[in-house]
Amino acid sequence: MSKKKKLPLPKLGDGIALVDTHCHLDMHAYNDDLPDVLERAIQTGVIATITIGIDLESSLKAVQLAKSHAGIYAAVGIHPHHAEDLTSETLDELRKLALEQNVVAYGEIGVDTVKNYAPLAAQEKAFASQLQLAKELALPVIIHDREAHDEIYSLLKSNGPFPAGGVIHCYSGDSNLALKFIELGFYISIPGVVTFKKAEILQEAVKHIPITSLLIETDGPFLAPVPQRGKRNEPQLTLYTAQKIAEHPIIRIGGQTPDHIARIEVLYSDWIIDIGEVLFNALVEDFRNVLVQQVA
Repeated sequence: MSKKKKLPLPKLGDGIALVDTHCHLDMHAYNDDLPDVLERAIQTGVIATITIGIDLESSLKAVQLAKSHAGIYAAVGIHPHHAEDLTSETLDELRKLALEQNVVAYGEIGVDTVKNYAPLAAQEKAFASQLQLAKELALPVIIHDREAHDEIYSLLKSNGPFPAGGVIHCYSGDSNLALKFIELGFYISIPGVVTFKKAEILQEAVKHIPITSLLIETDGPFLAPVPQRGKRNEPQLTLYTAQKIAEHPIIRIGGQTPDHIARIEVLYSDWIIDIGEVLFNALVEDFRNVLVQQVA
């Protein structure tokens, strides 16, 4: 029996860069080789990573990482699993942390009806409180939506609008739901799951998400894309996710449909630069300017 041929890491064209918009670099999985992880990312064209807080401790670590490493930016917030830990004192601490220079978003926050580590009522209360704080801080919000599409959409609609926008992280819904979130001013972030054989719903959804509303993430150390599935995920592996997205025969760009079949080679064509521009525009203005300078 012959061994499976190892797929090489895709390459980006000259002047094209990606951003891993969601990773948990503070987790133990990166303790032994974080500098190497960051160097591999930079060398393959992933020029920045947003490391995400899920509780007060990890939010503090995210901010510390952003201060000490070039190319890392932070988001702070309380994950729905820790909703019962959210107090007025915690909110005050998060408010202070969010004012740090390299904090570019608030999250991840939301609702999770799969694990149920916190009661639904507590999750929804914590979510609403943090949505209001994010609005006060004028920061984009990073939304965790796990089998809670109706709850998330309802709470976003009732607590909106969100002038700074936000992103539905690790998107798992269909195309109709994606368009509803986009109407509320949110970006849709696609994880490595899109490369999985049985991810037909997500693969179909990607075909209908406007390129101007599309982001890419790892959610590392989890959800590594094929051909690294089951291994530790890291920012450079966003290239496999980008490759899978570029395979789709129809990718909408500003309402226009290119008449050629989009393959990984499309990463070398002019219009794919829109992905980079979208990644920049999805973040706060200062962060966008930093990235533009890096790839200029």
